[in-house]
Amino acid sequence: MIAAWILALGAALFYGLALVLSQFGLRHRSPIEGASISVPTAALFFLLLSPFLIDFSSFHLTAFFIFIGIGVLFPGMVTLVTFVANHRMGPTVAGAIGNLTPLFAVLFAILIFNENFGIVQAAGISVIIAGVTLLTLSRNGGSGSWPLWIILLPLSGAAIRGIMQPGIKLGLEFWPDPFAAVTTGYVVSSLFILMVVFIRKQTFTRSRKNEGTKASGFLWFVAVGICNGVAVLLTYEALSAGKITLVSPLIATYPLVTLILSRLLLRDTHWNFRTGVGIMATVAGVGILLGGESLF
Repeated sequence: MIAAWILALGAALFYGLALVLSQFGLRHRSPIEGASISVPTAALFFLLLSPFLIDFSSFHLTAFFIFIGIGVLFPGMVTLVTFVANHRMGPTVAGAIGNLTPLFAVLFAILIFNENFGIVQAAGISVIIAGVTLLTLSRNGGSGSWPLWIILLPLSGAAIRGIMQPGIKLGLEFWPDPFAAVTTGYVVSSLFILMVVFIRKQTFTRSRKNEGTKASGFLWFVAVGICNGVAVLLTYEALSAGKITLVSPLIATYPLVTLILSRLLLRDTHWNFRTGVGIMATVAGVGILLGGESLF
């Protein structure tokens, strides 16, 4: 169980770091360009290591199809909506709203695995809603004004991650190989993103102005891809080693990492008292929600 804690905290660290690094990359490239660099980078990284780290002897067709299905949405689609939300809202607010992932994970766990839901969990949801409301009221801070509907982007990303966690947990019961899960998911997501890029015909067909700036943005998103890839791998390892109710709240602390790194690295990042309270309330609500699992 200690291993699950360490792995989950490690995932939170890399998720938070990737969210901040993507802000640097978004200064030079669009969200779709960033996704078309970061996700295939991680996919190539995992593919190169897969012959040495995947246990093909335990291959299971059902798990393979589960990993493929999850790969259609995660990390590909989640990366796209996260980058757009990050660009429009700033990493601190986008990360805090994305912290709702455990809420969706628990709700899906209740529906799929018929888990209990009590007063403590309801209180957790109330605190989470209060935290998101504070963040919404603070939307003019950080990265300028953004329309209210933009909040649907990180919320949809959180919902997809919420589906992903019990889904991966189920797949790992058939094929207990997190590296196989993350490699399959990233390859499928890369194909999805490259298809989107091909349809839009925008990523690498622009004018060749500011090539130095473009090269800098490319390197930032390569780093983002590696960080996100490591974070996803650690998430899958943690889900394999422990329960969702243990892993999810620890991973959900990544907005705190984002908050600290944003203050240290993003000199033009600003957040007010209301934003800080909203972040703390969101994280606290997730802790109450999932902490209640051990009380009943």
